[in-house]
Amino acid sequence: MELSGKIIQKFPLQSGESKTSGKPWQLQAYLLETQEQYARKVYFEIFGEQRIKDNPCEIDDLVTISFDIESREFNGRWYTSIRAWQIKQGIVDNNAQPAAPAAAPQAAAPAAQPMPQAAAPNVETFDPAAGESTDDLPF
Repeated sequence: MELSGKIIQKFPLQSGESKTSGKPWQLQAYLLETQEQYARKVYFEIFGEQRIKDNPCEIDDLVTISFDIESREFNGRWYTSIRAWQIKQGIVDNNAQPAAPAAAPQAAAPAAQPMPQAAAPNVETFDPAAGESTDDLPF
């Protein structure tokens, strides 16, 4: 999934060590505001030291994030997180039409000739007062 908008808040970098493996981890969180008529604010996180380094962004940057949504249950309550895996600088409009390829130069085309008019097709008529049509179809 992708979402575009402006970074309006950058939260402090969080870090720690995994309880099970003892490996260090880092998490950077941001607040993005969409650029729609009715703007929405979306809190998202980017996890992992390398991903954070590869996808830098600051407040007021216009970005497009690629992300996954995940929900987890803990003690009978559900928690949803938005985890970005890529942050592209600039707004990406997926609804934009691709640019038409440039046409190769061609020799001058002959002047267009008007299309001849076809004769009107033979249309059968139905007279509701008579209850019959002039064709010989059984229906």
